[in-house]
Amino acid sequence: MKRIWVRVDPWDKQLAIAALESGADAVVVVEGDSPRVKELGALPTVAPDGDIRPGEDVVWMEIRDKDDEEAAATTHLDKTVVLRTTDWTVIPLENLLSRRGGLMAEVTGAEEARLVTQALEKGVDGVVLDTRSPEEIRKTVALIHALSPKVELAPARITTIRALGMGDRACVDTCTRMGEGEGMLVGNSGSAFFLVHSESLETPYVAPRPFRVNAGAVHAYALLPEGKTKYLSELKAGDEVLLVRHDGQTSVGYVGRNKIERRPLLLVEAEAEGQSASLILQNAETIRLTSAAGEALSVAALAVGDEVLVHFGEGGRHFGRQIEETITEK
Repeated sequence: MKRIWVRVDPWDKQLAIAALESGADAVVVVEGDSPRVKELGALPTVAPDGDIRPGEDVVWMEIRDKDDEEAAATTHLDKTVVLRTTDWTVIPLENLLSRRGGLMAEVTGAEEARLVTQALEKGVDGVVLDTRSPEEIRKTVALIHALSPKVELAPARITTIRALGMGDRACVDTCTRMGEGEGMLVGNSGSAFFLVHSESLETPYVAPRPFRVNAGAVHAYALLPEGKTKYLSELKAGDEVLLVRHDGQTSVGYVGRNKIERRPLLLVEAEAEGQSASLILQNAETIRLTSAAGEALSVAALAVGDEVLVHFGEGGRHFGRQIEETITEK
């Protein structure tokens, strides 16, 4: 997910409040101003005495000519590099993006942020906003948050539906209200995930709980931001989760609680283009998968041959990170 830091140098309380309230990832301040930020809220600071330290974690580099470009491409590879220039329209940012990652760009507003985050399709990893306008902060932060990467979803045909016995399932309550066609990607393996629909629909049995995804058995993987995974059993309050729409649009949500309870379970398997996916879910009418049109499909009414949305990844997992290895999960 792309990051946005806001420069509050010299100190301006209203700028810091705008950064905090709009959801910026950090503020850049001078030494001694970090405590001022912490008085307003729990927002990371970039400062010599801050949470992210210039020189240790991040470096700024001025890009004026080819030599500067070469230095930015070949040095500080273990750090985040913030690029600074007077005109983003004439800097060959694509050259740098093709050679290394870990790049951010210093911008003065939303339009510059849009330019640098879309270069070479993927864009820089984030921006550092230098403005004295609280409104421009809110506008730019909203833009960056809207640029969350899409995931590829494909319709898969149900091949197996089989009732199992009792087991432990995880009901993930987030701090976000989800809509129709939105939920989380969950799977028995680290390379194939079903789009499990949120409980955003009203039923004769329970009131809608649009913040909730009854995600599956505790062993299953949940796909998280930046391609990471966690077992459902590991999710806890404050953890980031990836919320996914049926059109592939994503956003970051935060876990409020994870309710693990013993319930009757159901195995669901599906296939698409020679690939297979499986997931064990709670066996209940309120548990739903998602169609390509965004319709919530109850597992109680699911039939062999029905189509639901899945996401296929690649490779194995080591401590939740994707790695290249030969692995088979059954």
